[in-house]
Amino acid sequence: MKILVTGGAGFLGSHICEKYVNESEENKVICLDNFSNADLFNIRSLLGKRNFRLVNGDIRDKDLLDKLMPNVDVVFHLAAQIHVDKSIINPKDTYDTNVTGTLNVLESARTHDPKKIIIASTSEIYGPAKYNPMDENHPLEAPHPYGASKIAADRMALAYNKTYNLGVDIIRCFNFFGPRQKDSGYGGAISIFTKRVLNNQPPIIYGDGSQTRDYTYIKDIVRAYDLVMKSDNKDHDRIVNFGTGVEVSILDLANKIIKIVGKDLKPVFVSPRPGEVNRLHCDYSKAKEIYNFSPEYTIDQGLSEFIDWYKNFKSEEWTKIG
Repeated sequence: MKILVTGGAGFLGSHICEKYVNESEENKVICLDNFSNADLFNIRSLLGKRNFRLVNGDIRDKDLLDKLMPNVDVVFHLAAQIHVDKSIINPKDTYDTNVTGTLNVLESARTHDPKKIIIASTSEIYGPAKYNPMDENHPLEAPHPYGASKIAADRMALAYNKTYNLGVDIIRCFNFFGPRQKDSGYGGAISIFTKRVLNNQPPIIYGDGSQTRDYTYIKDIVRAYDLVMKSDNKDHDRIVNFGTGVEVSILDLANKIIKIVGKDLKPVFVSPRPGEVNRLHCDYSKAKEIYNFSPEYTIDQGLSEFIDWYKNFKSEEWTKIG
């Protein structure tokens, strides 16, 4: 099986690449990444594998995609500008990457006809919760350029399904975390909190910490993508949420990390982030019905495993990243 993973050196992409490279020598994995938000560390264990190929390139380069796409069986399109704050600072770059880049992937796939095309969407497209938990029919009211760009990308994929019968599956994961998630700058809250607490610094919370998220551990997310990839069910709606169905407030999350690490710290509160939604709570009943998906990790189990990994590996490897 020949697999193309866009954004393959990023957080999720590196785990997807690792799974299929190690699953079988018959799998040939192409990792495409422009390293704008990735690190070679994420895929260093794969670089010597004969069935792994790294391509330093951009999904905005349609000619490059056309060179990589022939004979590809499965496309995991994960490459994106994923950060809300960055999208507010630079909305054009966000649009170009997330919308035009996705269009390029779809058009190249239409020409070369892979068997499976799986696109990473996001729960951020739902915007402020009209009801909870949020299912796939929730209104799409993202209040920031990132969410708007992902809505446009999803709509384009659905248009290619209807117009060209392309058969794209759209996965809408709620927040997820685990090893290799960036812990600085535009990183994830859990990795940033963990880095600070391990360095005897209090977590910094934007707003009062009452905002909630539905956090899924990375191993469950990789399993979700694998379930979709290996499914031969073509009759269902192509959009599916994945999450845990359990909300946790950002304040509770920070305190859980402090407790697991064993520090005597209290979170620090600063002004809210612009465009941040207050609640994201996943209804994954469709994923359970179609793919028999249920998360195997609780938030506490995932945090414990991630923090153990971070203490043993990531602190050493990423201290150079500011």
